Amino acid sequence: MNSDTYVEAQMLIRKPVEDVFQAFINPEVTTNFWFTKSTGKLEEGKKTTWEWEMYGVKSDVLVHKIIPSQLIKTEWGDPAVQVDYEFKEMEKGTLVVIKSYGFSQTGEDLFKVINDNTGGFTTVLDGCKAYLEHGINLRLIEDKFPQK
Repeated sequence: MNSDTYVEAQMLIRKPVEDVFQAFINPEVTTNFWFTKSTGKLEEGKKTTWEWEMYGVKSDVLVHKIIPSQLIKTEWGDPAVQVDYEFKEMEKGTLVVIKSYGFSQTGEDLFKVINDNTGGFTTVLDGCKAYLEHGINLRLIEDKFPQK
């Protein structure tokens, strides 16, 4: 396991920290910028399934810890990795930092997963910013890999 290797993406979202935090906990909001379906809200100690219907992909998300308006610690993916969502209240809004770590891959496979994670979480943050600040669903996830 590559314990020293991690991916980090961040974005300032010009909304109160409570609103931004809820955007990641509550699938009624999250489905407007990330996955298309969820079995429920994220809750500490529980497993939730996220689905991207346009790709026929599902992922079980295990929530390890939640500190309201500060932190969500999860484990998900195949193979599973740790993904932390940190929320920091700032003068102009909320800084969201997503950190993914605990990769099992090595060599070229590790480079590929780092690239995929960096691009994926950056796209999620871009979509979240557009939705929360302007009420626009840019359909970034859907259009990232358009079906032929």
